[in-house]
Amino acid sequence: MTALRTLAPGKVNLCLFLGGVREDGRHELVTLFQPVSLADEVVLSVAGDSGPDVVVCPGVEGENLAARALADLRARGWEAPPVRIEIVKRIPVAAGMAGGSADAAAVLRLAAALGGASDGVLGASDGVLASVARGLGADVPSQLAPAPALGTGAGEVVVPVPPRAPHAYVILPSAFSLSTAAVFAEADRLGLARGAGSLLDWRRALEAALEAGPELPAELLVNDLEPAARSLCPTIDAGLDGARSLGADAALVCGSGPTVAGIFWGTDAPARARAAAAAGAARFPGAVAAVPVDAGFASVEDVECQPRPAQ
Repeated sequence: MTALRTLAPGKVNLCLFLGGVREDGRHELVTLFQPVSLADEVVLSVAGDSGPDVVVCPGVEGENLAARALADLRARGWEAPPVRIEIVKRIPVAAGMAGGSADAAAVLRLAAALGGASDGVLGASDGVLASVARGLGADVPSQLAPAPALGTGAGEVVVPVPPRAPHAYVILPSAFSLSTAAVFAEADRLGLARGAGSLLDWRRALEAALEAGPELPAELLVNDLEPAARSLCPTIDAGLDGARSLGADAALVCGSGPTVAGIFWGTDAPARARAAAAAGAARFPGAVAAVPVDAGFASVEDVECQPRPAQ
C-alpha cells in the first residue's frame, strides 16, 4: 500500500518587527519568512473505513497542531476515510522555527492531495485550506506553500516575495525550549513593541528593499523578539556569539527562540555553513547547515507506507 509524503520545512525570520497587541490578543508584525531545508517528514496513509484519525509524532507530547488541522478539516466537511499521520521530527521543538506549524500545514497539503470531499471543500479556489491555516496560528499560512514571503497582520497575511541573494544558515539548537506566548509576554513587559507609525516605517523600508533587489540591507536583519527571548533564556547569548565565531556574517534568534541561525551570504555560503556546523557540533549538539527552499521542496509524492528514518 502506498502513502502520501511531504516535507515540512522549518523557517527563519530574516527580520521581525513587533507592533502592538490587536483586539484578538495577537501582536501586529512585519516579518520576512524564509523556509529552510531543515524539515520534518510527514506521511499520510489511509487507516481504514472506521475509527479516529491518528497522529504519531515521537518527541511531541499531547495534541499537536497536526491533529488540530485534521479535526478542523473534518469540521469543514472533509469526508476522507480515517487517516494515520506519521511525523519524523527534525526541526527542534518549541524552538522558534515553527515546526508544529510546518507539520500542520503539511497535513493540510496531504489532505488536499488525498481528496475525499464530494462538495469540493478542499478546492484551491474556495480558500478553505487557507482559512483553516489562519485558524491554527499565525505561522501556518506561510507554510501552506513554503516560499520566501512577507508576513503582516499577526503574520497570517502572507505575500510571496522573490528569493533573496544566495545564502545559507548554520542552525544552532538550544538545550532549552521557550513558549511563544511567554516570549511575547516578556516582550510586552520589556516594552519592545513599536508604535504604529514606526512599524509602518519599517514595513515600507522592508518593502522598498525587497523591490530593489535580492540583497537585504544589514540594518533590516532585526528580530524585535530577541531581547525578550534572551531575557528568558540567557544561554541564547552563547549561541549568538558562537554563530559569529563560526564565521557567520550575521546571527539572529529564530522567531521566538531559543534557536539561533547564523547567516552566510554568497555563492559559497552552503559550503561555509556546512563547515561551521561541523566545527560547532561539539559546542552545539545538533548544529546543522540549512539552505533556503521554495514550494517545490515541499511537494506531495506517493511513497511506501513507512517514513524514512531521521537523518
